[in-house]
Amino acid sequence: MKTTARLPAATLALAGLLALPVCHAETRPLWEIGAGLSVLSMPDYRGSDVTNVHLLPVPYLVYRGEFLKADQGGLRGLLFQSERLEVNLSLNGTLPALDDDNPTRRGMDELQPTAELGPTADFHLWRSADRRMQLDLRLPVRTAITVESDPRQIGWLFSPNLILGIRDPGGLPGWNFSVQGGPYFNDREYNAYFYSVSPAEATATRPAYDAAGGYSGSQFMVTLTRRFPRYWVGGYVRYDNLSGAVYEDSPLVETQHAVAAGVAVSWIFAQSSRRVEVGE
Repeated sequence: MKTTARLPAATLALAGLLALPVCHAETRPLWEIGAGLSVLSMPDYRGSDVTNVHLLPVPYLVYRGEFLKADQGGLRGLLFQSERLEVNLSLNGTLPALDDDNPTRRGMDELQPTAELGPTADFHLWRSADRRMQLDLRLPVRTAITVESDPRQIGWLFSPNLILGIRDPGGLPGWNFSVQGGPYFNDREYNAYFYSVSPAEATATRPAYDAAGGYSGSQFMVTLTRRFPRYWVGGYVRYDNLSGAVYEDSPLVETQHAVAAGVAVSWIFAQSSRRVEVGE
């Protein structure tokens, strides 16, 4: 396990992990600005048994516009909204792998951080009478692009998931809890970026391998967050299961089970005097 400092761009991953639905209507500032710090413990990539601890700066940028929104759920543009359905353009990402510290990938091209962009359909399936609980179905389809001096598109992924959000869980006022999970389906190009081994990269212990597209495992996560008057705190625990994935026999897959976790705190420096209604 190794502690590393990472570029601010890598915090896209944390932003996606700490997304929570708002289960009730309330007014909040139109925009908020702040900054903070996060600590993440996670594998180099899904299927790696090498875990690293990442120390990341966390910019706190919130904008609650009618069509453009930026918050802990990432940056997204509202394309359509009704009582039961929202269609957004959303942004997500992944952290870079530390290939020099991972003997399984030693001598291979470094895995760059990625940004993922694409449409997301969010179906509001159920809401409790007191609006403290909400069940959503999210259907994001995103293309992944490497974050480097010469960016390139590395394929597509589809990750449908159910998310149950609970406000004031266990009688804890002001806290928000969520549990979510679902399968991953990636195309051949995306899986090849992470799990293929070219003949030139093959060794006696790492045979050549051509990853296929299709079912790419499942992921389950719980999160807990709270917004205080001048700062925000959050944390998550995530479990990955690659059993049955189309690339599970890749020599780069060392384990079918992995746990990641992280905590973050951000201080809010400024906010608008104008307030808007959010949630429902």
